[in-house]
Amino acid sequence: MTIEKTYDPSEIEGRISAAWNEAGAFKAGANAKPGAEAFSIVIPPPNVTGSLHMGHALNNTLQDVLTRYMRMRGNNVLWQPGTDHAGIATQMVVERQLMERQEPNRRAMGREKFLERVWAWKEESGGTIINQLKRLGASADFSRERFTMDEGLSRAVLKVFVDLHRKGLIYKDKRLVNWDPALRTAISDLEVETREVKGHMWHFAYPLKDGPVDGLSEIVIATTRPETMLGDGAVAVHPSDERYKNLIGKLVRLPVAERYIPIIADEYPDPEFGSGAVKITGAHDFNDFEVAKRNDIPMYSLMDADAKMAGEYVPERFRGMDRFEARKKVVAEIEAEGLLRQIEDKVIAQPFGDRSGVVIEPYLTDQWYVDAHTLAQPALQAVRDGRTQFVPKNWEKTYFEWLENIQPWCISRQLWWGHQIPAWYGPDGHVFVEMSEADAEASAQKHYGKAVELTRDEDVLDTWFSSALWPFSTMGWPDKTPELKAYYPTSVLVTGFDIIFFWVARMMMMGLEFMGEVPFKDVYIHALVRDEKGAKMSKSKGNVIDPLELMDEYGADAVRFTLAAMAAQGRDIKLAKQRIEGYRNFATKLWNAARFAEMNQCKVVPDFDPAKAKAVLNRWIIGETNKTVTEIDAALASYRFNEAAGAAYRFVWSIFCDWYLELAKPVLQTETASAERDETRATVSWALDQIVKLLHPFMPFITEELWALNAPAGGRSAVLAMSDWPLPAGGDTSDAEAEIGWLVDLISEVRSVRTEMNVPGGAQIPLLLIGAPANVKEWAGRYQDALKRLARLSEIGFADAPPAGAVQVLVRGGVAALPVADVVDLAAEKTRLAKEIAKITEEVEKIDKKLGNPDFLSRAKEEVIEEQRERREEAEARRIKLSDALERLKGVA
Repeated sequence: MTIEKTYDPSEIEGRISAAWNEAGAFKAGANAKPGAEAFSIVIPPPNVTGSLHMGHALNNTLQDVLTRYMRMRGNNVLWQPGTDHAGIATQMVVERQLMERQEPNRRAMGREKFLERVWAWKEESGGTIINQLKRLGASADFSRERFTMDEGLSRAVLKVFVDLHRKGLIYKDKRLVNWDPALRTAISDLEVETREVKGHMWHFAYPLKDGPVDGLSEIVIATTRPETMLGDGAVAVHPSDERYKNLIGKLVRLPVAERYIPIIADEYPDPEFGSGAVKITGAHDFNDFEVAKRNDIPMYSLMDADAKMAGEYVPERFRGMDRFEARKKVVAEIEAEGLLRQIEDKVIAQPFGDRSGVVIEPYLTDQWYVDAHTLAQPALQAVRDGRTQFVPKNWEKTYFEWLENIQPWCISRQLWWGHQIPAWYGPDGHVFVEMSEADAEASAQKHYGKAVELTRDEDVLDTWFSSALWPFSTMGWPDKTPELKAYYPTSVLVTGFDIIFFWVARMMMMGLEFMGEVPFKDVYIHALVRDEKGAKMSKSKGNVIDPLELMDEYGADAVRFTLAAMAAQGRDIKLAKQRIEGYRNFATKLWNAARFAEMNQCKVVPDFDPAKAKAVLNRWIIGETNKTVTEIDAALASYRFNEAAGAAYRFVWSIFCDWYLELAKPVLQTETASAERDETRATVSWALDQIVKLLHPFMPFITEELWALNAPAGGRSAVLAMSDWPLPAGGDTSDAEAEIGWLVDLISEVRSVRTEMNVPGGAQIPLLLIGAPANVKEWAGRYQDALKRLARLSEIGFADAPPAGAVQVLVRGGVAALPVADVVDLAAEKTRLAKEIAKITEEVEKIDKKLGNPDFLSRAKEEVIEEQRERREEAEARRIKLSDALERLKGVA
């Protein structure tokens, strides 16, 4: 086959995907060498409702780089894919459909019929994201795709719930939860979106019951939620607050509710903030809940599931009111009573449901909980003793802080879509937690001595409960499967920092509890993908970048390589289209290099042995290939994806294309047959094979295509994805590196001087090698044509000392002189360089002034500060370069 003139990603990507699929290239164990070490990853399961976004693209690109790399190294590889049932999100999708089609809502339809509709939607439309991941080139074993509510995973979920309940680690309790009044369910912290909104802080007076004490007749509290005053159980002051020490134990009148509540001492209030006194509303505030528990303060629940005022503690005139309507009425009544002291405009951090968009209410309700504190202890120890390691290591601190202060984990949700809790209630409310209804009935008969009617708990489990089992449930647990034996614990988890609490820590807890081993040895935490200015992507800002559109425009390989090349540990990715365009150009450069090789009859020679190459230039590229293999191996072993991609990029673009092919042209293009020409053709083809292998984890589509096009020969794998990763080969090439390295460095230095000194592009200048030893003289003679052509030199000579008007450069310990006085106005150049340096110095000083200003640092957006730091870095690098050039000129006699 002939390589087409133009590289067209859209033409090859679908075809290559089909070839991989046909070859079974991604199946567990594909390409594994006998007795090979296992390498396994579980995909962070995307929501079944989801569509590929930049976070997914980054996360899955990095997983795929590791998976393809380890597969080519001959490891026994499994990348386990699957999707999450996404309780709230999926239920909302189907409910919205019912509304749009003017069909009965879920309550009118009933639970069984509604769930049938959800399953039908899931089969028809769910899992779109899996096809999008395939388009990205994800090489997971899709024949093993799992779903958090498939039969096997559901059995695992039931077993874990039942076993933990029997150990006393799952229980029912009345506690505060994040309540979504629109969805009428508890939600996790991750589903709460905190927004800054304009609001008010109301300051109210609570009169002392028995009159003034120490001159105080009232105590003033401040609140942003006046409607919750109806549920106050106490007023708290700090025990060290001298103003209130004689008020502790006294009673104050709670306006509107007309109750008396105590003043208590607690460490929670901040004496420096406001009046130093705070109201304690245990049933409607998370901090107050803890204070109320510590001090045995009653908790008065004020609202129903719709966030309407309800219950025995709500005065009748408020009952049935929406909470915000009640807020206005409470304020009006207190003002009428003369107890409103101040209204302060204030920006408030308010919690909203990320799905419903309504204000979340802390709500006191009965829910199922996991004793997370007990399960957290082994999970903490496993990271402390190094059985699981975080990369970068600083994320361990985040992990420790959360687990050391962990609260009970609320696992029940008031939804229909999900794993229904395996709990059945007898006539007296006694609960039977079993694997099945039949088991529950048997337990109930034993308990009551007769058959009784049982009612199943209507709640479902939090989605994070089932995903916490993902590393072992996807491999067939609770059965003892070959996959569990081979692939658990997994090798690495690649994920974002935002779910260290919700997913990573919980997988650690469950893995240690049920498997007795950590679920993964390494946790690689990748950064965020931001826009080109460093701002977080959001729909409201209109700066969201769609990876599907980028793949349409630039191809999957360019998108993948951009993400990998920018994935420096601990640094967010600033994604600009120019970067992706640049890496598409890189793909084109590789394509054109392969075309050049084909046009020059560089074909695969099956028995080519790089160790037997004789030509210095060929031995040099073989040595450079070896160095690059070693560099990429080291980078990927430590999850330095950007360094691995950077090494591949430098090798392909600069070393292979710009130097090796350029220097090899005279040999390749000669019409005279020779052993050197044959060897060079074979070496070019061999090096291209190594290149497509090295690039394959990053750019799988173009490399697979070039592998197939590069004259298939005996002994080659039919599919690049299942070929062997390169090993350093070719013996000692240090002498070749010394020779060709000298040539490359000399040409580079001459080019640099020409640019710095403004030497006209068409001007040819002489080169003098000062005090050159015999080997350098020999090299200069051998490569004089290349030197003249590539450095635009008029002649090459030798001298004992540099002449007047010559710029000197150091090349590998030797001195080269470039007489430029005849083509450059040296005085004018000195002036120009000095002016440019002064200008850059002034710019750096301005930036330093900004970055040294605490006011600027506190007010400016994160991305603006980062932009200033980057500008300073670039300016400083330019200043150093220009200063070096000026020093060179000063040395010219």
